Amino acid sequence: MKKQLFEGIDFYYNQEGFIVLTEKYHLEKGVCCGNGCLHCPFDYIHVDEPRRSELLIIKASRHVKTG
Repeated sequence: MKKQLFEGIDFYYNQEGFIVLTEKYHLEKGVCCGNGCLHCPFDYIHVDEPRRSELLIIKASRHVKTG
């Protein structure tokens, strides 16, 4: 049985109209899927290099601006 997803909790729509999964969703899933998701709480452990390093730099720069 699939879990029902709730807008604003499990996902939101970005400016282009795409669904973006939240950190909460990913934490409940429990593992990095390797797709380089924006809110990945697992430091992109299943994303291949060099993309993983690029994503970690982007993630760090977002935290500096917001955090």
